[in-house]
Amino acid sequence: MQVQQFIAEHGAWSYPITFVWTFFEGETFVLFAAFAAAEGLLNAPLLFVAAWLGSFAGDQCYFWIGRRFGLRVLARQPKWRERVDSALAWLKRFDVWFILSFRFIYGVRNFSSFALGISGIDWRRFMILNFTAAGVWAAVFVGAGYLCGRELQKMLGELARDFGFAMLAGFAVLLVGANVAHRLHRRRRRSTVAQRSSSV
Repeated sequence: MQVQQFIAEHGAWSYPITFVWTFFEGETFVLFAAFAAAEGLLNAPLLFVAAWLGSFAGDQCYFWIGRRFGLRVLARQPKWRERVDSALAWLKRFDVWFILSFRFIYGVRNFSSFALGISGIDWRRFMILNFTAAGVWAAVFVGAGYLCGRELQKMLGELARDFGFAMLAGFAVLLVGANVAHRLHRRRRRSTVAQRSSSV
């Protein structure tokens, strides 16, 4: 079933799905849903709130996991160390600005809240900044999808929906492709480091 068809037939479910989706990560569904809001299929403010709260709750959860179990998890998953160290380096360099922007930084965002839990930052400070950052993130992606939908509607009329969803699908493919390319690059770099270490 196509995304737009699902939203048209089960629109009310889009809000809890958005909450769950953004809890774990993912701007793709938010963009699709925001485009549907521009078509009048969903309520844009409710979508924004669902994305805001889902993103906030997810990163708050990862923060507490890092706070309570971070070192033990890293001991069992040493391959995560590089990303956690990268996030901590960003935090040391940019402090507040990193917490407000890590959702937009590809490659470290998945581990940032977990790393921040390990860092020892005051939980109240993180919660306030995380709440603010989640709101900014939700506003950017809901706003982008909504404005894109409105502009396409003006330009293309009846063709806007199909064209817009095709564009969003293309964007989703690009995100997946970028993720795969990033992982392959990281594996090559590890392999190169391992080869250099063995040759020394």
